[in-house]
Amino acid sequence: MEGAQKKNSFTYELDGERQELLLAILRTGNYKPRTTPYSILSVEGDHFIATLYEKEKHGLRKLLVQGAGAADFVEFILEPNVLKEAVIGYEKVLSPEDYAPHAGSDESGKGDYFGPLVVCCAYADSDLIDKMAELGVRDCKQMTDKAVLATGASLRKLLGEGGYSIVKLLPPAYNRLYAKMRNVNRILAWAHATAIENLLGKRPCCGRVVVDQFAHTEATILRALKPLGRKAQVVQRHRAESDMAVAAASVIAREEFIRSSGGLPLGSSDPKVAERACEMVRANGVNWLMNNAKAHFRTTDKVLEACGLTRDDLPPEGRVKSVEISKDNNDKEA
Repeated sequence: MEGAQKKNSFTYELDGERQELLLAILRTGNYKPRTTPYSILSVEGDHFIATLYEKEKHGLRKLLVQGAGAADFVEFILEPNVLKEAVIGYEKVLSPEDYAPHAGSDESGKGDYFGPLVVCCAYADSDLIDKMAELGVRDCKQMTDKAVLATGASLRKLLGEGGYSIVKLLPPAYNRLYAKMRNVNRILAWAHATAIENLLGKRPCCGRVVVDQFAHTEATILRALKPLGRKAQVVQRHRAESDMAVAAASVIAREEFIRSSGGLPLGSSDPKVAERACEMVRANGVNWLMNNAKAHFRTTDKVLEACGLTRDDLPPEGRVKSVEISKDNNDKEA
């Protein structure tokens, strides 16, 4: 049980009967409801979050349980009352594909106004997954920045240069690419495809790649795959960080993003972001934005207005705005 206690992310495919059993428990128990996109129900419990997603495939829906208390919830509530079977401690027997050699790809910086867009593809196998669990590797969104920096450094040392691949688009290159592609998902697809290609070149034995699905359809990334990527089995999932290879990629990508952000405020909606941008534009000129920020964000318009400027004061690649969010484009800043 010692190894099982270290695991903090569990994914299950539930049929209709098990979904009803689960929903009855989550709705009547001492759990706090959460708002989670694309979910039927998401709750916060004692140091864990459980989410049942609405997407149905062959009568099954995905349940994701994450957090330091996830194992306890699975062992003492989910297994006896919903699954009707023991799972914890038998993961390698029940889900051997999760421990077979494969890679995971994830990104960081997509929603941050300052700093680069970083994509990482990381390799994992059974032995590495056990060691990653000992390091505390999990979805970086469940970790503090301090923990990400420490765990990311240890993780890169564990994997070695042949165990991961990073694609980093600093703001100048990002802004040029956005002006050409006009869509964040297309940029992400190119970056994921490139990171996957580079990793597969280092690890030719790796025939399967799990990707955190970022676009409305799976075709977006499939069209961008390069020769080695097209030969591999590329599996796309929402909230794919439950896979340890994807979790590792998320930590390394976030670590690289934080280290490359120059101490600037993270995110985009915090008023401190626009305030810092205004300060820097007034001190260094409007082109400072092109070298440090994702210019198509609507934050740019707020900053320019506050400084008595318009997008006409920016170079051509800075005059391209985010497109409107639509059903077929689920980016916050598309």
